[in-house]
Amino acid sequence: MKKFFLSTLLVLTAVASTHAQEEQAFTPIYKYRICLKDKKGTAFSVKHPEKFLSQKSIERRRKQKLKVNKTDLPVSQVYLNDIQATGVTILSTSKWNNTVLVQTTDTTLIDQIAAFKFVTNTKRVAIYTKPEMKSGINRFSRIVNDSVPRYTPMPISTRYSQYDSIHNVYGLANRQIEQINGAPLHKKGYRGQGMTIAIIDGGFYNADIIPMLKDVRILGTKDFVTPGGNVYENESHGMMVLSCMATNSPNLFVGTAPEASYWLLRSEDGGSEQIVEEDNWAAAIEFADSVGADVVNTSLGYSILDRKEDNVKYWEMDGHQHISSNSASMMASKGMILCNSAGNEASKAWKLISVPADAEDVLTVGAVTPAGVNTLFSSLGNSSDGRIKPDVMSQGEYCTVMNVDGTITHANGTSFASPILCGMVACYWQANPKKTAHQIMEEIRQRGNNVEHPNNVFGYGIPDFGK
Repeated sequence: MKKFFLSTLLVLTAVASTHAQEEQAFTPIYKYRICLKDKKGTAFSVKHPEKFLSQKSIERRRKQKLKVNKTDLPVSQVYLNDIQATGVTILSTSKWNNTVLVQTTDTTLIDQIAAFKFVTNTKRVAIYTKPEMKSGINRFSRIVNDSVPRYTPMPISTRYSQYDSIHNVYGLANRQIEQINGAPLHKKGYRGQGMTIAIIDGGFYNADIIPMLKDVRILGTKDFVTPGGNVYENESHGMMVLSCMATNSPNLFVGTAPEASYWLLRSEDGGSEQIVEEDNWAAAIEFADSVGADVVNTSLGYSILDRKEDNVKYWEMDGHQHISSNSASMMASKGMILCNSAGNEASKAWKLISVPADAEDVLTVGAVTPAGVNTLFSSLGNSSDGRIKPDVMSQGEYCTVMNVDGTITHANGTSFASPILCGMVACYWQANPKKTAHQIMEEIRQRGNNVEHPNNVFGYGIPDFGK
C-alpha cells in the first residue's frame, strides 16, 4: 500500500512539475479593442446593401421603412490592412461601433496602432496568462437513451410537481407556455414558421445529435470565441436555451417556437469572464443581422469580471457605455428584436441587471415562479438613466428544458425565462407581420399584468400573448 501511494505521489509530482513548467514558459496573450475614427476607404456603399447584407436582412428593413446607414457599412479595409501590417492578428470587427478586435503577444504593437491617425482609442479587453484549459467533456459518450426520452425532475423543486403534465400537447412545458397564454397563437397556426431566431450563447453541446432536437430547423452556426470552432462541442447552456423554444415532441415537450428557423452563435468563453466577450457578442449580433435574423435571444450578461477593475459600474448602465449594450440598443433600428435575460443577481451583492440587459429598445426578461411570483434570484432594475427594467417577466423557476444526455429535466434562471418568452415574441410577430420591432415590443409590454404600475422588480409584468 505504501509503495502504491509513493508511486502515485511521484506521478502526481511529475505531472504538477510539467504543468508548472508549461505555465512558466507560456507567453501571455493579449486582446485589444481598436476604436476607429471613421470608415474612409471602405469599398461599400449604402446604395448597394446587397453586397454586405443578405436579402432577408434588406427585406426586413424595407418592410419596416428603415434605411441602411453608415453604421451598416463594413469597417474600412484600408484601415484593417494597416493594422494587420503591424503584426497583430485581427479576430473580428464591429461595423456598428467601428471597432476592431486584435490579438497579440507583443503590446508594443498596440502602441504602433495607437499612433495611427485613424485610431481614436485602444483598450485591453483580455489577457491570458495560462495555457487554455480544455473542458474535458467527452462528446462521444453522451446520448444514453435515443428512443424514449426520460424525465429527470429537479429534486429541489418538488413543490412544483403539480405543474408537471403530459396530458396535453405541451406536455411538461405546459405551465411555462400557459403562464404567458401562448396556446391561442399556436392554435391559430402561429408557431414561428418563416421567422428566424438567432441564439447568442456559450455553446450548444449535443444539440446536433439529441433525438428530440433532430428536426429543429438549424440554418447555421458560428463560433466567435474560437473562429472555426464547433459550437456543438462547447457548454450545454445554449442547447438548453434552444430547447425552450425549438423542441417539438407533442404530449411530452413542446417549445414556444417549434417551427421557427435558428442560427446558433457562440460568443461566451466558459473559461474566463473578461471584457472581450462583449466584443464577441457585438460581432455575433451583427452577423445575426447580416443573415436576416428577426428575433435574437441572449441569456448572457456581464457585471462582475475576472479583473476587479473591469467590473461594471451602475452609472455605466445607460444602454450605451458598453459595446454590447450599445449594439443591443441599435437592434430595433435595424428591424430586430432582442430578448435578453435580466440576470440572476438579486440575492447576491450586485443585485442588479447586467449588460447588455440595460440596452434601450429591447425586451429584458426577468424570472417568476410557476405561480407568477418573482424569484429570489431575478436581477433588479432600473437602468442608470431611469428606464424600467426588467421590461417583462416569464417563468424562470422549474423550467422544462433538455438535458445534455437527451432527457428532459427542470432548471432555474432568467436564462430560460428569456427564451420561453422569445419564442412567443417570434410567433406574435409572425401573426402581425406588418408591425415594426418597436411596435411589437411596446404591445408586449402593454399586455403585461403589471402595466398599471411598472417597477424595478416586475417591470410591466407577465405578458398575455392571447390578447
